[in-house]
Amino acid sequence: MTRNKRPTWPWHGLTALILLLIGLAIWYSTSLISYEWRWNRVPQYFAYQAEEPQRAESVSRVEKIEDSGREARVTLVGDDGRQQVLNVAGDSLQFSENDDVDEGDVVGVQRHWAAGPLAWGLWTTLWISFVSGAIGLAIGLFTGLCRLSKNPTLHDLSTLYVELVRGTPLLVQIFIFYFFIGTVLNLSREFAGVAALALFTGAYVAEIVRAGVQSIARGQNEAARSLGLNAAQSMRHVILPQAFKRVLPPLAGQFISLVKDTSLVSVIAITELTKSGREAITTSFSTFEIWFCVAALYLVINLPLSHLAGRLERRLGQSD
Repeated sequence: MTRNKRPTWPWHGLTALILLLIGLAIWYSTSLISYEWRWNRVPQYFAYQAEEPQRAESVSRVEKIEDSGREARVTLVGDDGRQQVLNVAGDSLQFSENDDVDEGDVVGVQRHWAAGPLAWGLWTTLWISFVSGAIGLAIGLFTGLCRLSKNPTLHDLSTLYVELVRGTPLLVQIFIFYFFIGTVLNLSREFAGVAALALFTGAYVAEIVRAGVQSIARGQNEAARSLGLNAAQSMRHVILPQAFKRVLPPLAGQFISLVKDTSLVSVIAITELTKSGREAITTSFSTFEIWFCVAALYLVINLPLSHLAGRLERRLGQSD
């Protein structure tokens, strides 16, 4: 006889109620400080219509204007008879037909959509995370295997690297890498930031790889060696594929942490997502709105990563 499954909807309802209470608490807190929400100011920091001035190349005269409403086609004729045709927004037109125009005068503007500061900050965060994560993974894999090596030099150097990086704050490492190493080697701030994040990530990935390899039963390696595989072949074809399934969850967690750690490179004037948010606040005075948007963008990056890692983990588990 099967037991009746207890309904879960009351618990989901309780979750919704708790979230509602948290939202009401936030709203009540902002009302106590008389905060005025200005969400209408936020979209321009994602995308806005940029204006590009259209200037006369020389002293000329407005010969003809073809105005279609939204756009005007202006034909200028210079003293030497050379024509210049400009397309400008209809409502930005500064001259009429037969008007004289001096060299450099703005006839009108062209409008086009451009990415705002938050969009550029998001892009910077993404590429820094991807590049430093890929380099950190390679460093971590190599260092993790060195930690397991029987060669004393490889083991000692890899252990020293891991302990130094894990024992010091990332912010201090960024400062040292940019202001000391970067100055000596004349490195750009982007290179220094990516290198510092990659070395920091590599140390933690190394420990994840080492723990994953050591979690595989020793008999697996012995069986592979008995089949004629050497140490490198055994590690590549037998140990690492099994270890990968076990290290996937902590690796995903490490890369999610890396995305959030990119906010620290703002201290060396890299305009990633957090720094873009701070700059947007100084011009919009919409503190809470901008920070909520910044937090949402980090979630947009990290939640799919977490979901993808979970699906891959379940798929690999089914293949066992």
